[in-house]
Amino acid sequence: MPSIEQVFDAVLMKGNELGASDIHLCAGSPFRMRVNGRIVTLSGAPPLTPRDTEQIVAKILLAAKRANPENLEEKLRDLMDEDCSYSVERTSRYRVNICSQRGSFALVLRAIPFVIPAFEDLALPPVLTDLASEERGLVLVTGITGSGKSTTLASMVNYINKTRGGKIITIEDPIEYLYRDDKASIMQREIGSDTLSFAKALRAALRQDPDVILVGEMRDQETIDIALKAAETGHLVLSTLHTTDAPKTIMRMIGVFDLSEQTIIRQRLSETLKAVVSQRLLPRKDESGRIAALEIMRTTLSIKECIEIPEKLDNIKDFMSRSAEQYGMQTFDMHLARLYREELITFETARAAATSPADFERNTQFE
Repeated sequence: MPSIEQVFDAVLMKGNELGASDIHLCAGSPFRMRVNGRIVTLSGAPPLTPRDTEQIVAKILLAAKRANPENLEEKLRDLMDEDCSYSVERTSRYRVNICSQRGSFALVLRAIPFVIPAFEDLALPPVLTDLASEERGLVLVTGITGSGKSTTLASMVNYINKTRGGKIITIEDPIEYLYRDDKASIMQREIGSDTLSFAKALRAALRQDPDVILVGEMRDQETIDIALKAAETGHLVLSTLHTTDAPKTIMRMIGVFDLSEQTIIRQRLSETLKAVVSQRLLPRKDESGRIAALEIMRTTLSIKECIEIPEKLDNIKDFMSRSAEQYGMQTFDMHLARLYREELITFETARAAATSPADFERNTQFE
């Protein structure tokens, strides 16, 4: 009879075959996975016991070097929350979150393919190539959890790696995609293993002669401040926020600072921000997976003014629509209409995801 550790790896392989984005484990429940955005229960899987989940957690902690045989028992006893990564050979890497619940462990594993997809594989618009070709400034990819931000950023880093020299530093929690040096030299640092925080690693990165810095997430004022400094001093900074569109992203970045600092932060942001790419993942019409719907804002002179003057922030969407063809910008609804016309998503999917469903329906009726 196979051990629970062997069953666990077999489940991950099955999830890979089904294209699962996440694997869920919880004592008292069978293995579950998210396929095409929906949670499904693995057929024939019995409920996991607390002992099962503890053995799986032990296996992951040892593999991730978050524990060793000598301190494993103590680590398991004290563990409440842990983020790390885990790999299954010839299958996939996983970003793992472990938590304590009702006296046992629960886990969620986010699948990260070994092969980094190209822009074409993700059906991303050509403007992403332009953004990845920027020499300096700040490019943000935003969206809710599970919207594909990490994959889009990985594609950008991989494009840079394959097309130009220089040094790339990634700061992640945990490390997700693994890069191999091509034209660029790449250093990958993980929070908890290689450094204490995003801010400390980002500050150190400025002394490590980088050309490009990827910051897994800008969570606090200190990290945002150093990221702006990095962009101001000639580096290309790529990062993410959990915001849903460009205006909310700008408000979030400015809002973490005291009121007395916000005027200068608006000026710094208007000078350094190159683009905000916000995305949502939607089910494909042919049920073959999901596709990203993107909103793309690039910082033109008009957009800079909107960033600097609080009363004009609401005008950003209007400028995006009017400057779409010239600068490669688009609103969500513009991209949804295109995906619908190209029969990549259904009308119902597009309408439900639209910023203004009624306007979207009215506009598509007259195309």
